[in-house]
Amino acid sequence: MGINWVGLYTIIRREVARMLRVPIQVFVAPWISALLFIFIFGYVVGGRIASIGGHRYLEFVLPGVLLMNIVNASFLQSSSAIYFARFLHFIEETLVSPLSYIEMIAGTLAVVVMRATVTAIGILLMGLAFSATHVQSIPMFLFWVVAVASIFGLLGIVIGLWAKNFEQLNVLIVFFITPLSMVGGVFNTVGMLPSWLRWLAYANPFFYFTNGIRGAMLGFNESPHGLGIALTLILLAVMGGTVLRLYSRGYGLRE
Repeated sequence: MGINWVGLYTIIRREVARMLRVPIQVFVAPWISALLFIFIFGYVVGGRIASIGGHRYLEFVLPGVLLMNIVNASFLQSSSAIYFARFLHFIEETLVSPLSYIEMIAGTLAVVVMRATVTAIGILLMGLAFSATHVQSIPMFLFWVVAVASIFGLLGIVIGLWAKNFEQLNVLIVFFITPLSMVGGVFNTVGMLPSWLRWLAYANPFFYFTNGIRGAMLGFNESPHGLGIALTLILLAVMGGTVLRLYSRGYGLRE
């Protein structure tokens, strides 16, 4: 059986329309946040720190700031899409349509990747405009944006299926995403940590995401290049299989 392009396009069009109804929240807010980081780390903090990892402090920090915005945009896009589809009871229309579970998931992820990519490119252009960064490898930059967006888009789907109320959508951000991103090498190198604490960085998946984007932008890597890619692809496969399994069981969809 071939791909249901009409159904897939319908899901994407619906989610894009929902996203564009709140452009300030979706795009303007993260761009303004990034501008504030550029000002603070470029002219306030950066003026007091000579360099870190052989780069200006702002250059070092900006890839991590970009990553945090990608993660938040991806997670919020997919989790809210699934939650409100359940809450408003139009998920049933999707379930009875001639779409496979893979097509349903792909439609949601396509918009997640679109939102994350636009957000990332906007922040990158601002960084280039202020001479705050540069890009060593555009293909690797796009790989990390798409891979990270897909992972957290899938994670957002899981939380969207699990959440029983709107407050629960923020549980993962407050207790997992934000803390791990803050200690994932965004503001410091691993070498700046005490030796007995460095294992926390290497055990943190955010470290490899941050390191990958920083490597694509600055050429600065603190872990083997292939290791981060391999771990990311494994995590992407695990999350994809988990979401597909939840859909096939009807978890959160037929309750």
